[in-house]
Amino acid sequence: MSETVDVTKVPLRKLYTGASMPAVGLGTFGSDKYSPDQVSEAVYGAIKAGYRMLDCASVYQNEDKIGKVIKRLLDDGVVTREELFITSKVWNDQHREVRKAAEKSLADLGLTYIDLYFVHWPFPNYHAPGCDGDSRNPDSKPFSVEEFMDTWRQCEELVEAGLVKAIGMSNMTVSKLEKVLPLCKIKPAALEMECHPSFQQEELFDFALRHEIAPIGFCPIGSPSRPERDRTAEDVADTELEEVVAVAKNHNVHPAVICLKWAVQRGLTPIPFSVKEPQYISNLKCATEDPLTEEEMELLKKAERNCRLVKGQVFLWPGADDWNALWE
Repeated sequence: MSETVDVTKVPLRKLYTGASMPAVGLGTFGSDKYSPDQVSEAVYGAIKAGYRMLDCASVYQNEDKIGKVIKRLLDDGVVTREELFITSKVWNDQHREVRKAAEKSLADLGLTYIDLYFVHWPFPNYHAPGCDGDSRNPDSKPFSVEEFMDTWRQCEELVEAGLVKAIGMSNMTVSKLEKVLPLCKIKPAALEMECHPSFQQEELFDFALRHEIAPIGFCPIGSPSRPERDRTAEDVADTELEEVVAVAKNHNVHPAVICLKWAVQRGLTPIPFSVKEPQYISNLKCATEDPLTEEEMELLKKAERNCRLVKGQVFLWPGADDWNALWE
């Protein structure tokens, strides 16, 4: 019998909608390393072990496999649909046809509703999955409030139609949020953002909390499995940072566990990905036991290196040659 985690001990985040979301989820982006079958089998094992939140997206190209696994879990009586919290996202090439994208995700996942549906990136700049980091789409363009709000209106219609319970934004900046939030009829319930000890995004994180938007953190342990196109020589490894290593020694655990404990205690919902059972069980269990002290949380603040790992350079438009332009 595989090890399980006591689901009742996993903290919950209350969304402004009234819904509850687990404080740790399972990412399902297999990067370039894992097949859809490997990812879906990890989903099966993780939910049996105690995970209740899955972070999915159409561009990960595995929602159909995950849907079969969800059906197995429901048929086997492991969980009920109501116990699961499932997210998905509209990809950049479908910003003008959001309902069609959502309906495909619903069909692939075998669901009648999605708990939280995100606009994956704030621009419709398409690139093919797995493309080279230097590839550029000549049709790409800078962020446009009008275009984004057209997409957001379609997301709001999904809520009104009952296809999704809540909607969220992802890969945003404070300046973009300040422009669009006053225009929202239904405000985002959550914000997905890259967040880990070497990239704490304090301003964006605090902005989200002030506006009752739940921050969800991807790359929470520094994404050691991220695609080659997202790697640069200046990147640092969070699990090797002196502050993280020092706290890990205090608790006699792997530094990755400290990254996740820090995230959960800070009020972030991390969505780590692993296909390895010992790792995904450890990732969830870290939220249920042996908390960090206030002194350790203070020490980890000093791990900030302003190291953004997912730079998004494939989304740059003609004439823009610096990925920082995406984050203004």
